[in-house]
Amino acid sequence: MKKLFLILAALAFGLPAYAVTLKIATATPDGTQWMDDMRAGAKEIKERTEGRVEIKYYGGGVKGDDKKVLGQIRIRQLQGGAFTPSALASQYPDLNLYGMPLIFDSEEEAAYVRSRLDARLQKGLEDAGFVNFGFATSGFAIIMSNTPVRSLSDMKGKRVWVPEGDAISYASMQALSLSPVTLPLTDVLTGLQTGLIDIVAIPPYVALILQWHTKVKYVTQVPLVYTFGFMAVDKKAFEKISPEDQAIVHEVMGRIYANFNEVNLVDNAAAFDALLKSGIESVEFDEEEYLKTRKVLLASNGQLGEQGKFSKELYDEMMRYVDEYRSQRGATGSD
Repeated sequence: MKKLFLILAALAFGLPAYAVTLKIATATPDGTQWMDDMRAGAKEIKERTEGRVEIKYYGGGVKGDDKKVLGQIRIRQLQGGAFTPSALASQYPDLNLYGMPLIFDSEEEAAYVRSRLDARLQKGLEDAGFVNFGFATSGFAIIMSNTPVRSLSDMKGKRVWVPEGDAISYASMQALSLSPVTLPLTDVLTGLQTGLIDIVAIPPYVALILQWHTKVKYVTQVPLVYTFGFMAVDKKAFEKISPEDQAIVHEVMGRIYANFNEVNLVDNAAAFDALLKSGIESVEFDEEEYLKTRKVLLASNGQLGEQGKFSKELYDEMMRYVDEYRSQRGATGSD
């Protein structure tokens, strides 16, 4: 009876009968273009749904690391978050497929593969209980360190950061006989400050936002790991929104993430220049070492797939698209 009264009262005063608030956490600090665009999207959604859907963002990691955010989603204190694949790998391991070390050689190659597999990964994430609005690349994570890294041997004995929950990258580092150290994103800056970790891999743009560049001296521009981010909203929470309003949220957030997917690459190129201007020295990774390292990692990937760490079928399909792109590029004689 009380619920019916509230609905009737809301209708009488012209208020939305079923207002839904989505509380979203992110490590991205306020004041960044990313947060400005997301808040603008939230404003548009609220206006177009006439107040029936409101999105509130909690930036700067104030809600804790990914593990804490997921815990708050489970108990309904939050309805979603902005994540990288490793954060939800325990729910859907195939999210990490794009981010396996040295899978892609270029942004164009990754885009070719993504155009064929993104929809499948989005569907898999939804089946795991999370609605999302598209993937936005952050570019390639490149090596940042306090000693020059030109070869695999330069990384021996160094403590290499691996994102918390990224079992595939952890196994990859072990396959290379390196020393991986698992930390949540929110603890990496402290890890660099205290010497807990020596080497990180992160896109230049993200390194600037999170201030990691202030604790390193060298950058090795090798396409180590392809990175992307996405918003994931608890499916049960999202389904409380009417189908018509869901469509509006999908339209607005899908447009924003499609834009991020384009502009992030431009921002990344500018960020790399900013790193060099800040005094960080750029070094090159030896080409023969690159090929040798990639061979070891591909063998490790095959073993992980056989162990059921991810869909071997989907991984094999991804690699077929990689080979397809490279053969087509070779056939056209492009660089």
